[in-house]
Amino acid sequence: MNSPYYAVIFTSTQTSHTEGYAEMAEAMENLAKIQPGYLGLEHARSELGITISYWESLEAISNWKKNLDHLEAQRLGRSKWYEWYKIRICKVEREYEFQRS
Repeated sequence: MNSPYYAVIFTSTQTSHTEGYAEMAEAMENLAKIQPGYLGLEHARSELGITISYWESLEAISNWKKNLDHLEAQRLGRSKWYEWYKIRICKVEREYEFQRS
């Protein structure tokens, strides 16, 4: 990814009612992939879930937030799946990585 770009960091804890969650998460990941300005996604879950999506611009993030299917997933998340969540939007100025060969 070319810097700068934006990261949306979604951290959450789930309720005990997770029926349908995995299917919706997969559907949202597939939908995000076809959104203009989408760059990628990383996620991990144990007691705390962390999903980071990467976007070209704040406008692309705003458009994703307003997507009707995504709005429905957000509604279901608040009513069924999440005990708590927090969203942070960050500008990524620089990145580097290590990989063992």
